Amino acid sequence: MRLAARSAAVLVVAFGALLLATPAAQAHPLGNFTVNHYAGLTLHPDRVDVRSVVDRAEIPTAQLQPEIDTNTDGTTSPDELAAYATGECPKVAAAVQATVTPDGGSAQAMTFSVTSAAAETVPGAANLPTLRVTCELTAPADLAAPGVLTYANSFQADRVGWKEIVVAGEGVRTVDSPVPATTTSNELRAYPGNLLASPLAVDSIQVSVAPGTGSTFGTAAAVGGGGDPFTSTVARADRYLQDLVGGQLTPYVGVLAVGLSLLLGAGHAVLPGHGKTVMAAYLAGKRGSRRDALTVGATVTLTHTLGVIVIGVAFTAGAAFAGEQALRWLGIVSGVLVAVIGVGLLRSAIVSRRERAEAVLDELTLVGAGPQQTTGHGHGHGHGHGHGQAADVGYSRRGLIGMGVAGGLVPSPSATIVLVASLGLGRTVFGLVLVVAYGVGMAATLTAVGLLLVRVRHRLDSAASSERLVARLGRRVQSLTAVLPIGTAVLVLLVGVGLAVRGLLTPY
Repeated sequence: MRLAARSAAVLVVAFGALLLATPAAQAHPLGNFTVNHYAGLTLHPDRVDVRSVVDRAEIPTAQLQPEIDTNTDGTTSPDELAAYATGECPKVAAAVQATVTPDGGSAQAMTFSVTSAAAETVPGAANLPTLRVTCELTAPADLAAPGVLTYANSFQADRVGWKEIVVAGEGVRTVDSPVPATTTSNELRAYPGNLLASPLAVDSIQVSVAPGTGSTFGTAAAVGGGGDPFTSTVARADRYLQDLVGGQLTPYVGVLAVGLSLLLGAGHAVLPGHGKTVMAAYLAGKRGSRRDALTVGATVTLTHTLGVIVIGVAFTAGAAFAGEQALRWLGIVSGVLVAVIGVGLLRSAIVSRRERAEAVLDELTLVGAGPQQTTGHGHGHGHGHGHGQAADVGYSRRGLIGMGVAGGLVPSPSATIVLVASLGLGRTVFGLVLVVAYGVGMAATLTAVGLLLVRVRHRLDSAASSERLVARLGRRVQSLTAVLPIGTAVLVLLVGVGLAVRGLLTPY
């Protein structure tokens, strides 16, 4: 017991230290699934040069590994990277749509060709490689007279990520350009922290041009503030765990990583937008038992663990589907499941409330009828009251498992990257242990909130039946316990609808 308490104290101190520590550098703070784009345009009187960079985070890079590693030796050599870039850059050039429209003239389409192509891998989270492809493009254009330049690049436009365009001139000036002349991310090498909440999403521009120098710029790309302290702390802890997984594995590191995985699983369960703790209100909608809470928690652990394993193995094997799209659709399915459960809970609460009202009417009828008619109404009263209780106690096994599946259906991206890194390092068992710890942490949070709500519900029921308290507060407590099941059901329903709608409206 003392050792367990001491270990827990160490983990809490370490987690608190992360809150105060300076944020560590991270290659892709927008997520390990992102594909990021940068285009630096340089305008000349007779041509447009473009430096196009495609920077893939850890998961997309892992998916491309079988395609790049042509000799299947498990590594990417400089020759293999060069060959991949040579095949990739023409696709980037073909996805560019650009025109120049002289004042008073018609639009002239531009056709870009590749002047050089290069690719390199850069260590990312958990020491997994990220892939950076740089393409130098050029296209002839008549910019010796005033006109309008349009530029757009649809290369893998469906992938979420940072999208940045800058425009500068040499012998050509821009007039009220909508984008700056210098990069804010050092060409996707360092993302500014104050923009992470509202990342750049510029994939097309239209800018007026004229001969000369001294460009002017209009409104730059949108800026935003950083995330809330709790979300930032969880993200920092994610990075710390990924560093542990990618480093040397010792018994101390292993124990610390497992403990941190537990804390991160709990932290992800209460992050804004996940809705897992709100789903725990399901257990308070009626007289849920501790066994019900444990059943939901166990189902969350199993579902989340299996989901991470399936997706992680698929990425490692080079599956071609977009990771963020998979998470999006899993989120939609999860929301629909929660909404369906909310509908069922609401229906049950309404039926229970109606039967309670009928039971009260039966009781009032008995009192008004007097002793001589008690026998005649005994059956109706007993049946009504008993039926009302039956409608308010317990859950179906299907509903409990459904809530657990909904709570664990969307795999944690950080758990996925940890598993992928562990598989790549040959630490399969260690990775699976960490994934299970993530699920247990999530389930512990969900179960704890469920048990707390069950306890609160029981306290309210006890208070409502206390004659002394009823005499002091009137029917307020009784009214609260009467509307709590309906309110809980509506909350669960709204959370489910919100999760599903958010997934449907996600623009990728």
